[in-house]
Amino acid sequence: MIISSTSENKDIEKRIAITPEITKKYINLGFQIQLIKNYGTHLGLNDSQFKDAGAKIINDEKELLNNSNIVVQLNLPKDNQHTMMKENQILIGTFNAYQNKEEIKNFSSKNINVFSLELLPRITRAQSMDILSSQANLAGYKAVIESFAYFEKAIPMMMTAAGTVPAAKVLVVGAGVAGLQAIATAKRMGAIVFATDVRMTSKEQVESLGGKFLTVEGSENLETEGGYAKEASDDFKKKQEELLAETLKKIDIVICTALIPGKKAPLIIKENMINNMQSGSIIYDLAASQGGNTSFTEADKIVNKNGVKIMGEKNVLNKLPVSASNLYAKNLFNFISNLYDKENKKININMEDEIIKNTLVK
Repeated sequence: MIISSTSENKDIEKRIAITPEITKKYINLGFQIQLIKNYGTHLGLNDSQFKDAGAKIINDEKELLNNSNIVVQLNLPKDNQHTMMKENQILIGTFNAYQNKEEIKNFSSKNINVFSLELLPRITRAQSMDILSSQANLAGYKAVIESFAYFEKAIPMMMTAAGTVPAAKVLVVGAGVAGLQAIATAKRMGAIVFATDVRMTSKEQVESLGGKFLTVEGSENLETEGGYAKEASDDFKKKQEELLAETLKKIDIVICTALIPGKKAPLIIKENMINNMQSGSIIYDLAASQGGNTSFTEADKIVNKNGVKIMGEKNVLNKLPVSASNLYAKNLFNFISNLYDKENKKININMEDEIIKNTLVK
């Protein structure tokens, strides 16, 4: 069976779905690997490295896609690429299935089985395939590094003969995987860290990393059975706003990570809150690709509002593409290993398997 991958639009996506290390693993399972020419050269991975690992390099994209059994990508293949694929192939990636229903129909109408891995269930068996967690971990780390680079003061407390430099105060909005990594990174660099989340189960995790959890009085636990955040009530939102507005007056750097799967990002930091923040503060919004957690977030722009810099980035992982690709490729390998019937050397789409059932997009 042939697994292939072609180039993404590198203006918006620098990650790749197969690495030389993972190529060897696929081949050991009995697969063949075919990649488009110059597949990883932008990451310093030459075609010769993939060839040495056992991959075949193909010059023609139509030939590559048409001859494959499984195609693995990051994003949905470009507009015309579904015409290059044939019936009964398998397409695997992170396709934002809620937003891209119409585009996905182009593939499913040809009986191509489309698996979108952001739909993986939050169960123990799926952890090694969990692309949201592996990528969010890196995003949380990088958001802190990027925001600290723009902050024009020292981060840790410094005691000098000339006086004391106070530690920067960081607020992390949303204590999921990205948020927890942001807390850990900021704490390691000497900041005083606060965090807030609608899921009360996050409190213990935040405090274990040295952060202070901001609790909304009379708060409800807004967590789905799958472990994701769900929409808050109007009463909760009002109380959260009051707590945030007061807290933000003394915060230097805010890292926003709050997302609701399949919906626009919740608007958490409003104009009046930003107006009361200290000039020189930074807001780094990881939710920019879904509308942002602030009133002024613009994707891939830095907005200056009364001296507060609001940074929104559609894909912060483009700044860590090698690390992100390594983890993503491993997630995909583990997912395909679960699909693969090793005894009969064929793909088994077992709809009784919760992992397969949840990720197969119709």
